[in-house]
Amino acid sequence: MNDKLDKTDLSILAELQKNGRLTNKELASTIHLSPTPTFERVKRLEREGYIRKYVALLDADKLDCGFVAFCYLKMKQHTFENATQIMDAVKRIPEIVECYNISGDYDFLLKIYTRDMKSYQKFLLRILGEIDCIGSLNSSFVLGEIKNDNLLPF
Repeated sequence: MNDKLDKTDLSILAELQKNGRLTNKELASTIHLSPTPTFERVKRLEREGYIRKYVALLDADKLDCGFVAFCYLKMKQHTFENATQIMDAVKRIPEIVECYNISGDYDFLLKIYTRDMKSYQKFLLRILGEIDCIGSLNSSFVLGEIKNDNLLPF
């Protein structure tokens, strides 16, 4: 673990990871520290980049975009320009919520949310199909979510 973080810092991170809406007073009480030093520690953790941002996790099914696909992409040719074109395109496409440059048979792994299979098919043809440096792709579909808690193990 990083030498800059002590047990109290780690406790703050653990609690905020579980509930980012804790007030400073609630957080201070939970970690057994007074509010002022708790506030100062949180601000330092934010400033130093340990806390990147605060978000609300939404229910994809209730928002009618609960069809989840993992899509493996392979570039036509391994060039810096092709990789850059794919990475730039991915950043602009809202249905793609995660993208990883990976090793193995494929070059990128995408996590994609759409409404249903028909919407995913349209997405492949109209969005990904327009990126000319993609050589091939392979999709897998989520049948059921077993774990998705977004908590880092530290």
